This record gives sequence, structure tokens and C-alpha cells, in this order.
Amino acid sequence: MGETIDIAVVGAHLRGFPLNRELTDRAATFVREARTAPCYRLFALDHLTPPRPGLLRVDDGGAPIALEIWRMPVVELGGFLSGVAAPLGLGRLMLEDGDEVVGFLCEAYATAGAREITEHGGWRDWLAATR
Repeated sequence: MGETIDIAVVGAHLRGFPLNRELTDRAATFVREARTAPCYRLFALDHLTPPRPGLLRVDDGGAPIALEIWRMPVVELGGFLSGVAAPLGLGRLMLEDGDEVVGFLCEAYATAGAREITEHGGWRDWLAATR
């Protein structure tokens, strides 16, 4: 398969969610579930279509956030990245186990006025709690 990169997803790209096909269409394979280190806050970005969360690294007040790690061929990364809409982007995430992985982050400006959902521990659990 060639060189690959692991990508952490926290919202609409999770298994069973609307944007997961953006991974599977690029031959990405599910690796494992994990959680961030406790230095992140999660916000509901309801203005995006489909709605998705914004993960923001913070100095304090964070918590572990559930995520999935997917392995994608590096040759597919450019096409994937070109479809990532602001205020989201890819950056380095710290995991609970001390590992680092590339994953979705949110620009801080987009969290102003957004509903914080950190207490739910992840997008899937927040959606389950609000249905």
C-alpha cells in the first residue's frame, strides 16, 4: 500500500457519520479508538453542514476527548486536506497515552459563542445525550 499516515477524527468523520466516506473513499482504514490528553475542549459548531465539533487545545480546563484513528495512504492526503473547511484544520494532537498523531483541530475564533460540549467526552456521546 505504500507510505501511510495516521489521522485522528473527532466528529463527522467518525464511523457511521456523514463524512466518514471521505476517509473510506481514500482507502483509509480504521485503526483504533483513543482519547486525547486532558488538554482539549470540545465545541459544537452547529453552523457547519453537517454539524461537527471543534477541538481546541487549552492550557487549563480541558478533558480527554474520544476520537478514532484512521490510517490513510500518504498519496491520498492532499485530496483529503483540500476538502477540510475552515475553521477546521489538521495539526498535532496529544493522546492520553502520550503518543502524538495528526488530527482535526479548530481555530480558536470559531469557538466564540459556540456551545461547549467537553463534559460529554466526545461527539458521539454528546449527540446521544441530545437525542
